[in-house]
Amino acid sequence: SERKALEARLLALNETLEARIAELREEARTLEVLNRTGTSLAAELSLERLVQTVTDAAVDLIRAQFGAFFYNVIDENGEAYTLYSLSGAPREAFANFPMPRNTPVFGPTFRGEGAVRSDDIRADPRYGQNPPYSGMPPGHLPVRSYLAIPVVSRSGEVIGGLFFGHSEPGIFSQRDERIVTGIAAQAAIAIDNARLYEASQRELAARRHAEQELQRINETLEERVVEEVKNRRLMEDALRQAQKMEAIGQLTGGVAHDFNNLLTVIMGNVETIQRRLPPDHEFHRLIAAALRGAFRGAELTQRLLVFARRQPLAPEVVSPNKLVAGMSDLLRRALGEAVSIETVLAGGLWNIFADANQLENALINLAVNARDAMPDGGKLTIETANCYLDEAYCSMHADLSPGQFVGLFVTDAGSGMPEDVVQKAFEPFFTTKGIGQGTGLGLSQVYGFVKQSGGHVKIYSEVGQGTCVKLYLPRHHGAAAFLEPSSEPRNPPRARHGETVLVVEDDPDVRSYTVEMVSDLGYQVVSAPDGRAALQVLDDHPELRLLFTDVGLPGGMNGRQLGDEAIRRRPGIKILFTTGYARNAIVHHGRLDPGVEVIFKPFTYSDLADKLRKAFES
Repeated sequence: SERKALEARLLALNETLEARIAELREEARTLEVLNRTGTSLAAELSLERLVQTVTDAAVDLIRAQFGAFFYNVIDENGEAYTLYSLSGAPREAFANFPMPRNTPVFGPTFRGEGAVRSDDIRADPRYGQNPPYSGMPPGHLPVRSYLAIPVVSRSGEVIGGLFFGHSEPGIFSQRDERIVTGIAAQAAIAIDNARLYEASQRELAARRHAEQELQRINETLEERVVEEVKNRRLMEDALRQAQKMEAIGQLTGGVAHDFNNLLTVIMGNVETIQRRLPPDHEFHRLIAAALRGAFRGAELTQRLLVFARRQPLAPEVVSPNKLVAGMSDLLRRALGEAVSIETVLAGGLWNIFADANQLENALINLAVNARDAMPDGGKLTIETANCYLDEAYCSMHADLSPGQFVGLFVTDAGSGMPEDVVQKAFEPFFTTKGIGQGTGLGLSQVYGFVKQSGGHVKIYSEVGQGTCVKLYLPRHHGAAAFLEPSSEPRNPPRARHGETVLVVEDDPDVRSYTVEMVSDLGYQVVSAPDGRAALQVLDDHPELRLLFTDVGLPGGMNGRQLGDEAIRRRPGIKILFTTGYARNAIVHHGRLDPGVEVIFKPFTYSDLADKLRKAFES
């Protein structure tokens, strides 16, 4: 019996020893894993590899079926946390499930309130309290044993949480909880270090980038300063040129206005003499010559007004390709046989909104200039193109905004121009031709028309290499339509019922001539020198049917204001304006205001007759 008792005691001691040895081996394995993990964490600076190492080690040590590390970074809805690493299960196992939310089970971990360990999470009172869900979704890996440990940095920030699961209950012990808590503490330190390293690397990279950028700036600083100064000078030159052209335009417009008044008196009185002389009188030849000279003077003032942008346009939707193609016969007659004409018309060319007659005149002026630059003949090219003028180009040219334009380019193979001539080419009366060979108004007329149409014109020329003048007119979204003008002659219409007309004109000579012409057409006439006097005449003559007034009047009331007041006092009265050049009172953006009737000085007897009749019938 003693032997049996001894054997039983030895057996028990052996079992205890084996259990102790197993515990020691487990402790040794645990220490080995912890040591290996600690060494890895101390050397690892990649956050991704770091948290994967921690998760793998913890799953191995506590024999969990799977484990995961979730960052404490919530989604845009403030609910789901971010999965960063997974161990013991493929990532696809969680691909179709929502991430953990701030529920009674997960919340304490992400708030850093300590470990959450449950022998059977499904029986835990906190489980399933996550509406609209109730526990784990269908298809989720089976979880009974559950362990979660927060990972808290030295500053107290909850970086994230380590979560472990097993399909059987009662797997995770208090020892497992202590082990994972220790690993979480090591992980927090390692994550802090990795974050600091990443931050330092980012800062270092930013500094290197800043140093490289500073070096690049320093290397190109002098070049960039030179370029900036050059661009600034170009912009200042463009502004000065625009201001100079505007000042010349103001002066030119005023001179043209005064000349138009003079020509109105001259042409009108010469026409009156012509009408009153017998048909066979010897003075008719002299009168015809005088009228031709007056008309040439009127053409010159017309060109001046185009340059000054004081001539109202009659814009319409125009197809530039059709317009250029339709000018072929006219250009051949103007240029002669020595000059060959080539047209390069772009396919799909946009339409423009411009005065077709003025555009034709501009192209003819450019073509004639090109012909004169090729005295021995040569080739003239007219090209069209769709263009986009960008911010960089427009910044170098005053009064030009970026956008879509239609380009019309006239190129010759002539003698070309030096830069100083190019700079003055658009100025009125500037010409390099001999005396009597040109007025110097061709290019200035082109300049005024293009500017008034909202466009841009540029000369490219080099001595001995020819010249290219580029017109840019804004694109118009709309279909083009050409209307055939009526060519039927009309006899000057006369008054039908002796209607009374009030003539308002501050220039006494123009007023006297106008009164005589209106009276000669069969109308009753009264006159006034300014707006105030005209209103008094209007009140004194209830029979007045039409107000014929100059736009530019002295005394603080212009013709438009007089017309508005006359309509207020006499709603049925008709208004006809006259002016030596377009004024803002009746013209805006280069076009007559709607419903305005106007006759421009100098006008002929027939022109005035037509306009008066049209005004009465409007």
